[in-house]
Amino acid sequence: MAAEVDPGYFDPLALDPEQARDVARWRTAARKRLREARRTLSSSQRTKTSVALMTGLERLLAGHSAGKGDGVIAFYWPIKDEPDLRSLMIEMQASGRSIALPLVETRAAPLVFRLWTRETRMERGHWNIPVPPRDAPEVMPDVVLAPLMGWDSEGYRLGYGGGYFDRTLTALSPRPFSIGVGLAAAQLSTIYPQPHDIPMDVILTERGTEVGG
Repeated sequence: MAAEVDPGYFDPLALDPEQARDVARWRTAARKRLREARRTLSSSQRTKTSVALMTGLERLLAGHSAGKGDGVIAFYWPIKDEPDLRSLMIEMQASGRSIALPLVETRAAPLVFRLWTRETRMERGHWNIPVPPRDAPEVMPDVVLAPLMGWDSEGYRLGYGGGYFDRTLTALSPRPFSIGVGLAAAQLSTIYPQPHDIPMDVILTERGTEVGG
C-alpha cells in the first residue's frame, strides 16, 4: 500500500537506485491496472473464485507437511476486493487448527502474527485492517498466506508496495511455507524482482497451484 501513499516509493537498498525507481513506477501502474480489473468482477465471480481458492488451499495443505498436524496457519483478512477465504479460516479453527492473522506493530518492520478464533474481538490496525488485539497470543506461523495483486512464473508476488511480507519471510527462522493467493488473470511475465523481493513457495489461484507445490 506504500505505493498508494507515495507513488515514488522505491527500495533505497536496491543495487541501482534509478532502476529501482523505474521498477517502482512500473509496479505502481501495474497495481492500478490489476486492481481495476479485480474490482470489475461480479459478486458471483468473486464467490466462485473464493470457493475455488479454498478448495485448492485445502488440497495443497493436505498434501504438504507444513499444513498438517498442529502447525499454525496464518490467513489474511480480505481488503480491497481480495479473495475471501474466511469461511475456510473459520472452519479450520472450529476443527481445532491454530489460525493466526498478521498485523503491523512497527512500520517498515516484519509483521507480527497473533492467534485468532471466532471469539476474538478484532481491532482496527494499520491501514484500518481488522486485526487481533495486542493481548492475543503472538505465534510463529508454519504456513503464511500472502494476498497478491500480481504474480509471475518464478513465484514472485506483486503486493501493495509496503514490503511487509518480504521483510517477514526474510526475518522468520525457520522460514514458514509461503503461499501467494490471487487471481489467475493477474499473472505477469515478470514483476522485475529487486534484491529485497522474496519468491513465494507456491502461487495459488482459482485454477489451482500455478507455481511450486
